[in-house]
Order: sequence, then structure tokens, then C-alpha cells
Amino acid sequence: MERIFTIVAPLFVVVLVAYLYGRTRQPSMGIVNKINMEVFIPALIFSVMARDSFQPGQYVMLAIAAMGVILGSGLLAWIASRLLGWQWRTLVPPMMFSNWGNLGIPLFVFAWGEESLGAAVVLFVTGNVLWFTVGRALLSGSLSIAEVVKSPILCAVFLGLLFSSLNWSVPEVIDVPLEMLGRVAIPLMLFSLGVRLTALCWEDWRYGVVGAVLCPTAGVLSAWLLTLVLPLDPLQQKQVLLLGVLPPAVMNFVFAEEFDQEPDKVASIVMVANIMSMVTIPVLLFFIL
Repeated sequence: MERIFTIVAPLFVVVLVAYLYGRTRQPSMGIVNKINMEVFIPALIFSVMARDSFQPGQYVMLAIAAMGVILGSGLLAWIASRLLGWQWRTLVPPMMFSNWGNLGIPLFVFAWGEESLGAAVVLFVTGNVLWFTVGRALLSGSLSIAEVVKSPILCAVFLGLLFSSLNWSVPEVIDVPLEMLGRVAIPLMLFSLGVRLTALCWEDWRYGVVGAVLCPTAGVLSAWLLTLVLPLDPLQQKQVLLLGVLPPAVMNFVFAEEFDQEPDKVASIVMVANIMSMVTIPVLLFFIL
């Protein structure tokens, strides 16, 4: 329990610092978010994937299960948005696209050791591929193949897979600066979220509460149903359930800002759901471990 808290708590410390800074300085984060999406996050993804040598073929069923959890959560969120009379593009993406990276990967390693890192990376890659294809299509209203091909993040994913599959090593003169750039991405996303929270009104917290309840409910329900029908081994079943309980990723807010899709409400969903995860994640770990 203490280890889980030490993983989750730093996220909120960074957000709190950014919130306090935003209250006094009112900085504009638009160009900062753009640089993060096009430079720092791709550097992070490639730096991690190029160093982790694993065989993607043994994780095919796990990747299929991950896609099922994401799409199933989206379907349940769409139904909920219709019942509530909310814009579905505001609620559906945060329910689909979870915090696989800076929260999911450490949790996997904590729960099952270093041998689970390959599975965590596959789930991270699967989610991000859907994120920058289906996710962008949901928010923009159309799927542009040209935009997908030009996406720096997807390019980093495929290039990282290539290096990992072929066991290529990145020269140190390139690897070190890439790692330095990648380390900027996660705290910068959190900082941007904290600044955005300064613009929230109390009405937006209703979205946060609903999202905090709906996200783990839809995710774990979808994951549980998939464990009944897919030939997953016992460890993979637990990994899929843990994937289902993860809260929305900060990237949802970045996308909402980019497409002007009620970013204040999305920020509230992300923040409250991540706070709630300090309860839901330990509860699920108690049952599956």
C-alpha cells in the first residue's frame, strides 16, 4: 500500500505546484503542449522501447485483450453520455485511454517484478496506437491517414518496435539526449494539467465525479468479460484487470486542449479520477494478488 502511494502521490504534487503557479502567473500553455506532443513524448516512447528487447509475438492475445478493454470502456461511456445528456466526445476518450505509462508500467513491475515489463510495454504500445488513430478520429470527427503517418508519436512507436525487434542498439551520442528529452514529457504534461485546473468552475466537478466512478467500473467490467472469453493465462488475466482499473491519462487533457473539446471538463475528469485511483487500485490489487 505504501509503495502504491509513493507511485501515485508524486503526480499530484507536480499538479499542485502547477496549480499554485497558474493561480499567480496565468501562463499560456498552448505552445508548450504542442512542443510536448511533437518532441518530448516521442523521445520518451522511442527511448523506452528501443532499450527493452522483447518478442511481441508472445503478447498477441494480451494486445487483443487490451484493445477490447479500451473499446468496451468507450462503448459503456458512450451509453452513459447519452443517458446524462453530455457531449460524448468529452466523456468517451478519457474513459478509453488510461494512464498506461507513468502509472501502469511501475504498477506492473511492482506487482509482478521485472519479468512483467514486456507485457506492460506491449499494453502501453497497444493503447498508444489506438490513441493516435481511434482517439484522434473521435475528437476530430474523421480519420486522416496522412495525420496518422505524420504523427511524431506513432513514428516513435514504430521505430522503437523496429529497434527492439531487431535488437539494434542506439548509439550513446543519440541515446543520451533522447533520454534527456523524454524525461521532460511526463512532468510537463502534469504541469500543464495543473495550470488548466485554475480555470475550473465548480460545475465541472460533476464531470470529475462521474468520470472517477465510471472509468474503473467500465474498465474492470470490460476486462473481466474478456478474461472469460479469451485464452489468456492466469497472469495475463490479472494484468488485463489491472489495465482496466487504471485512471485516465493526462494526455486526454492535452488532446482536449488541442481540439477545443471542453478541456476544463476533461481536466476535471482526469484529476478526480486519478485521485480516486488511490483507492480503486489498491482495492483491485488486494483481490488479484
